[in-house]
Amino acid sequence: MPVTKYVARWLARAEEDLQVAELLIKENSSANTICLHSHQAVEKYLKGFLAHHEKHIRKIHELDLLVIECAKIDPSFEVLHGDAISLNAFYTPARYPADMPEFTMKDAKTAYAAARRIENFVLPKF
Repeated sequence: MPVTKYVARWLARAEEDLQVAELLIKENSSANTICLHSHQAVEKYLKGFLAHHEKHIRKIHELDLLVIECAKIDPSFEVLHGDAISLNAFYTPARYPADMPEFTMKDAKTAYAAARRIENFVLPKF
């Protein structure tokens, strides 16, 4: 089925998030922001997949739950569960700094790598 403009916007925004993360990695700065954008990119890729299949897109940020929704359409999505869980750990602390840990560049690179793995898995599904 062809990709609609609506779905294309989800995918474009996801790629923008990964581009921002990549630029910050090259500058070796803003680990928290890299983690946040890595999570956001995956959220948008998964929601784009759901939109592509004309499914209701829940207003949630838990990537593991989105993976479960995607796996109802394509069971192969279950392989993403581990990366989804690991990226969830970066989301809230990166957004809300009070009493939260600061992420390192190692954490940021881990989050970015997980996001790229998920991107490489999801994009061929369109």
